[in-house]
Amino acid sequence: MGIVVVEICDSNLMNTIDIEAIIESEYPEVAVLINDCLNFCGLCRLKPYAMVNGKRIHAKSPDDCLKKIREAIEEELAFFK
Repeated sequence: MGIVVVEICDSNLMNTIDIEAIIESEYPEVAVLINDCLNFCGLCRLKPYAMVNGKRIHAKSPDDCLKKIREAIEEELAFFK
């Protein structure tokens, strides 16, 4: 398990890209968890989003969301450097 946890809803638009492989290859200290549901009913159909250490990150497209996820990961990792 990583020191930063990224959670993705299985029904979310973020699953159109292989987020798990992308993030875990770039950040070995990050664990990506794909869950059946993150209890933000309806949000997963409206826009791509993820939870990074409990903080909701969202954007208009999966690529924009991935960029924001990377930024959030960098902020989280800054505490450990």
